[in-house]
Amino acid sequence: PPRSTRPPNSCSIYWSGATGMGAGAGGAGGGAEIAESSACAEAAAAWAAMGGYEAAQAQSRSNIVELLGDALVNGARLLPQQIIQTGDEIVTGPLSNLIFVLGNSSFHVRQNSRLKVERGNTLNAVSLLRLLTGAVASVWGRGLSRQIVTPTLTAGIRGTGVYTEVFANQDNRSYFCNCYGTVDMEARGDSVLSRSSYHQAFWGEASSKEGRYLTPAKAINHTDEELEYLARLVNQKTAWQVMGKKGVKDGKGY
Repeated sequence: PPRSTRPPNSCSIYWSGATGMGAGAGGAGGGAEIAESSACAEAAAAWAAMGGYEAAQAQSRSNIVELLGDALVNGARLLPQQIIQTGDEIVTGPLSNLIFVLGNSSFHVRQNSRLKVERGNTLNAVSLLRLLTGAVASVWGRGLSRQIVTPTLTAGIRGTGVYTEVFANQDNRSYFCNCYGTVDMEARGDSVLSRSSYHQAFWGEASSKEGRYLTPAKAINHTDEELEYLARLVNQKTAWQVMGKKGVKDGKGY
């Protein structure tokens, strides 16, 4: 059975199997659920209380917040006491989830995912997240230009919370939600400047839809609690937490 490595006050994020529109990337994002949101808040607070990423780095502690199931880093089994660095390639297996912090960014990698975090101007700065298969939610602090690249789209990150998924069973059609913040979207010559306070979503099409490769999407396969948890790990708040209200989660961004 998949191994479970959790701190005592673990967030207990779990994801059921692929259903409906979530049946992409081997079920990476399907049937998403968040359990024990209060435990998530406690787990994020505990990470922050221990000094966050900078303290973990100074004390040579792991930057893995939670590892459920099996994962590989650079082709070798990932152990909970290891440190994930820029330049690493990460692969998660079935029923696996990985949450880690790198610099001022946090990541929740879903099951059946393959990605690479490429190095920026320092060892601890991610310049590019290349998602080949699967799904990842991420929160990015402000900094120099960063990108998320999938087989069908590129997103320029300025400091935001986002969710990205590659649908392998749809010719690697890619889904991207700008949950909050500003993102430069591009897909085969189509470009959009996305400004969102509450989930603005897009498809990066594998083939043109009425001459377009970047098309509107609904908000699917991720939750507010997931983004709030990731934001807390890097001492941030989501846009709706700052405003004290939420919009309509219809993919339009407000």
